[in-house]
Amino acid sequence: MSIPTGPVDLDTVRHTLETTVMVDQVEIRRPTGTAPLDADTGLVGPVPTVPVWSGNGAVLSAHGLAAVEHLVGGRWLDDTASWYGLVTPLAAPLPQRGDLVTVTAAASPTTGTIGRTWQALDPGEASTVAVARVTRLDEVILT
Repeated sequence: MSIPTGPVDLDTVRHTLETTVMVDQVEIRRPTGTAPLDADTGLVGPVPTVPVWSGNGAVLSAHGLAAVEHLVGGRWLDDTASWYGLVTPLAAPLPQRGDLVTVTAAASPTTGTIGRTWQALDPGEASTVAVARVTRLDEVILT
């Protein structure tokens, strides 16, 4: 890990993150009610959701989050117990606990994230000094 020796230029760090890390398309949806019951099959359907935001971002594993620290030249994220993190620009809204995050397009042709869905474990992190929005995620399997 590199340690900055002088003042950190937050605009440069933000720009680096937005242009090299947040290169995938992600969608955030918020659950809005209860799942309907199909009376014919007895199965519960999906919980209705409304779109909250769609745009550039990244879903990174804990290993990916650690690698980004080296890219920006310093530690900018605390350790996490969750395995995944959503990184979005500061212009994106703060996700809420329970919001669903789906990767809709990925810049890398070898990604395994397209179409996978995660749930926000906590509200998106906020800070008086920030370079990106970071939200802890846990993968969910939707039927």
